[in-house]
Amino acid sequence: MKFKKAGIILLATYNIGAQAQNNQATNLDEIVISENRLELPFSQTARNIQVITAKQISELPVRSVNEVLGLIGGVDLRQRGPFGTQADVSIDGGSFEQTLILLNGVKVSDAQTAHHSLNLPVALDAIERIEVLKGPAARIYGINTLTGAINIVTKKAKENNLYANIYSGSSFKSKDENDGNGIYWGGGLQLTGTLAREKSNHLFALNTDQYNGHRYNTAAEIYRGFYQGNFDVSDKSELNVMLGQIFNKFGANGFYAAPGDKESEEVVNTSFASVGMTYKINDRLFIKPRISNRYNEDDYRYFRHNLASARSLHYTNVVNAEVNASYLTNFGTFGLGWESRWEQINSSNIGSHKRNNHGFYVEYKTIIAEKLFVNAGGYANYNSDYGWEFFPGVDAAYQFLPNFKLGLNVGSSQRVPSFTDLYLNQRPGNIGNPNLNSEKAWQYEANIRYNKKQWHAQAGYFYRNISDFIDWIRTDSSEPYQPFNAAKNKIHGVNFQVRNVFTLNNASKIQASVSYNYLKPEEMVMNNGLTSKYVVESLKHQAIATVNYSYKNWYVQGTYKYQKRELRNGYDITNFRLGYNLDKLGIYGDFTNVFDKQYREIAATPMPGRWFVLGAKYRLK
Repeated sequence: MKFKKAGIILLATYNIGAQAQNNQATNLDEIVISENRLELPFSQTARNIQVITAKQISELPVRSVNEVLGLIGGVDLRQRGPFGTQADVSIDGGSFEQTLILLNGVKVSDAQTAHHSLNLPVALDAIERIEVLKGPAARIYGINTLTGAINIVTKKAKENNLYANIYSGSSFKSKDENDGNGIYWGGGLQLTGTLAREKSNHLFALNTDQYNGHRYNTAAEIYRGFYQGNFDVSDKSELNVMLGQIFNKFGANGFYAAPGDKESEEVVNTSFASVGMTYKINDRLFIKPRISNRYNEDDYRYFRHNLASARSLHYTNVVNAEVNASYLTNFGTFGLGWESRWEQINSSNIGSHKRNNHGFYVEYKTIIAEKLFVNAGGYANYNSDYGWEFFPGVDAAYQFLPNFKLGLNVGSSQRVPSFTDLYLNQRPGNIGNPNLNSEKAWQYEANIRYNKKQWHAQAGYFYRNISDFIDWIRTDSSEPYQPFNAAKNKIHGVNFQVRNVFTLNNASKIQASVSYNYLKPEEMVMNNGLTSKYVVESLKHQAIATVNYSYKNWYVQGTYKYQKRELRNGYDITNFRLGYNLDKLGIYGDFTNVFDKQYREIAATPMPGRWFVLGAKYRLK
């Protein structure tokens, strides 16, 4: 009945990934997607790519990257901790380890465990757009893109500005017993500055969030700092620098080992740095070298009041180096490059381990008769644990009518097990398996797009086949979970999106969008009495609708999401934002989980009920 209800609501309204105003649609077509090292205008892409812009984000009832991702069709965000503390993210029914996270094209996924891949140093107000590329993408981004990649692109300063965003909210519910007095509440502050000079531009962003929780032992304390600088070294070269730091401390009641972890706490401290250059050798040849480092400290305290017992300390360091080159010819563009990754972990219950990875790629793109776009290539990868592998792929798009485009793509990729998968020793809860093979996937996809004035629509189908699929399983509740290569994981998926902009008069406008994703496994990885973590959490139905009504300086944004997992009951969540914008000042009020639904996105962690937020944004030019 709930799913029927969702369908009725969707038909009555009109995925966030497709939402756009009339003028934004033009901007979207002009965006150059960092889909691959060759780069492509959005209008020429053949793959299923979702893009959400800073303007769209600013009107949503959200305050963290995690919350934005949860409103993008086909993206499965599973939060343990709300308010941007801890979440897992996956794409099109894959596991959270199979999605690669990037910041301005630099890989920031965590080698210890993908539970920390979204521990990002960037405040929401510093983001220019979020790009979601779906499907295996080794030839585009390298390994660990088994089901797709999420690239977060920050703003590039064009003028001098200072933005301030302050907000506070509460559920107005009394605290649980033994959790102190008063009500659950919290808030945050984001400061973002841009500085444009003749030969350089700079972005600075600071952000803090402080919450006393939404139930017992779920308080959160987060600090983020980020800097991005672009310097014109000469007429033909540019230097790019990024620095980031995030401190994330939160109560972890029920996060990983419920019900015994009621007093658990986790502290995650992540540092990030990247330096890159762009060399224009001539009008046809470009070379882009880059080196980056991500250092992560994870301190998990099973008993927060007794740090001498059951404490896990993990120190992970990852260095990436790459060189990308592109050459323009009269019959297409060639791409060629190399990348290396060195990973190291020192841990109290994983041990000390090192491994390295080296990849080489070649790509070619061309446009035939202004109607056929072709992009093909391959990626050869060497991993010190798993040896050599080769992953080809091809994308093609054909403009068969003025407003219709057909896209086809075939791709392959690999996912190397994390250090947690291989070596974790956390009895009686979870233990690793050092004999795991790497996962490999092939995916076949077709989609059709329609674009005409305010109307934009897309529908698609894909089939994905993962061999040596890794799942955490156990025989009964008295045994620990352990990962195994549980044969193959085959899945069919269909999706569609529709968006439109209705201009009522010179003062008012309605923007409406809807998306739906359906996933059907061909083979279920659970039999003979085994309990599987993946099968329980695998997404089956997802429907998202957004409606934005604006009148002069006022706007109302509503979002609705319905989700149903393979072996869990479905749930639906409704959020609203009411806002008023002046030239420099904007005031907004958010109402999230309006109907106070009780639901869980993962494991044994109940999410917040109804929550109210009041905020203000100020721009100093």
